Amino acid sequence: MKDTIETIGLIANGERVETISRFEVRNPGTGNVAGYAPDAGQDELDRAVSAAKAAFPAWAATSDEERAAACNAVADHIEAHAEELAQLITLEQGKPLGGLGSRWEIGGAVAWARYTAALCLPMKVLQDTNEGKVEMYRKPLGVVGSITPWNFPVMIAVWHILPALRSGNTVVSKPSPMTPLASLRLVELMNELLPAGLVNSVSAADGAFNMGAAMSSHEDIAKIVFTGSCGTGQKVMQSGAETMKRLTLEMGGNDAGIVLPDADPQAIAEGLFWGAFINNGQTCAAMKRLYVHDDIHDAVCEALVAYASNIKVGEGTLEDSVLGPVQNKAQFDKVARLVAAAKETGQVLLGGEPGEGLFYPPTIIAGLGADDALVYEEQFGPALPVIRYTDVEDALAQANALDVGLGGSVWSSDKDEAKAVAQRMECGTVWINGHGGIQPNAPFGGVKKSGFGVEFGEEGLKEYTDIQVIFS
Repeated sequence: MKDTIETIGLIANGERVETISRFEVRNPGTGNVAGYAPDAGQDELDRAVSAAKAAFPAWAATSDEERAAACNAVADHIEAHAEELAQLITLEQGKPLGGLGSRWEIGGAVAWARYTAALCLPMKVLQDTNEGKVEMYRKPLGVVGSITPWNFPVMIAVWHILPALRSGNTVVSKPSPMTPLASLRLVELMNELLPAGLVNSVSAADGAFNMGAAMSSHEDIAKIVFTGSCGTGQKVMQSGAETMKRLTLEMGGNDAGIVLPDADPQAIAEGLFWGAFINNGQTCAAMKRLYVHDDIHDAVCEALVAYASNIKVGEGTLEDSVLGPVQNKAQFDKVARLVAAAKETGQVLLGGEPGEGLFYPPTIIAGLGADDALVYEEQFGPALPVIRYTDVEDALAQANALDVGLGGSVWSSDKDEAKAVAQRMECGTVWINGHGGIQPNAPFGGVKKSGFGVEFGEEGLKEYTDIQVIFS
């Protein structure tokens, strides 16, 4: 893999689209230019949408078996190009190639693609009596606009694109300007197999033209599926209102973990670490607040710090790196600001000082409370606040106090007790003795300001369809 990628382009109607200008994509691990991505505007967006719109009728008319076969072929093709895509992700996103890094992400993308290919939404008979027959059909929407973030650029694109195709829609994919290269290459690979116009791509720098806003207000895009921040998701919902777009919005969270007094500190330390620090904490459903009962607070902190102290942070192409850099300067500065404020009132147990470039060590800070910004503001990076509690009712109240609710977790030696606490948490998903382990067969989405709609499984596939009922 070259150190700088210059050849990846946009695709519309199965053909490469050239743009007047390109923008730099930086490698967060080295600071060097990772590549140059096409800087598209309204004309390129209209061309991509037109291609998707023209391809929709024929694709919607294909059989369920044909669409399943196409999705399986896409999964095979991604797998065949796994190392190429993993190298691209590390080059632009910074995460390590090994471990729970880029190769793991591509493996997840392949698994999700294959599971999605196996789903179907058959016609359902609601009534078949002497009074008549009532049938319910799931029909594709049309053109789906996919807007993806920079933390998992290939896997989240697959989460968006494959169910859209499987249910008979066509797609225009827009990656984050921070990490466009692997996503654009993914669309190129799909177009080596699929009919022209089914999957099209646009990319744009953060500048005067807002590609996301143009997509969410475009009259020929029937649905937007968006993964990203709460603020941006709210804007997508607002700009999509005039055209009554269907929406799936998987937005930010500030996931709470609650450790009950009967938990075994040594047994849960590894799970706590990865629940909080997977992808360097740059995960919507990472654990971002940890509430620990007073009886075992110090023991949990000690075990967690002992595990975290052995984690190697380094440039992603180094095989011994376990965690990489923070992906971009704005996010790095946010983490540094929140940690600096937390140090004024809390106790730094590990880390706490920025490294060189965009590297920030795993940071654990105890002695914080609800009024500390590191607790109530989503850090989206490698810093975990630990909050001491004495009454589980208080822990639940604090966990539920925020206006977001994506995920949560309960840690205990008694699963029944843990489930009882879990059912009282105000979030879309709760894990027992783990955190963040999403699966393609389990619906995933948030409550409150963390989301609108769900992804994955049959329920997620339904989000790409409208219902039509026929009386006969």
